[in-house]
Amino acid sequence: MNIKELKSKSQAEVKENLAELFKNQFDLRMAKGNGQLNKVHVLKEVRRDIARVKTIIRQNELASDKVGKE
Repeated sequence: MNIKELKSKSQAEVKENLAELFKNQFDLRMAKGNGQLNKVHVLKEVRRDIARVKTIIRQNELASDKVGKE
């Protein structure tokens, strides 16, 4: 996932993407628990993507607060 793509999306789209990533993470954890996950590194990538999306959401919140105060 690219940061530039995330920054260009609206807040609702970013939150929708976050929900999708959480679902994906859950599915991967269940597959790992069942012994069906061959590519374990995908879990790490999804975790980092979630962190990126949360960072973008927080940056947008801070930017809107800053604009609201001025």
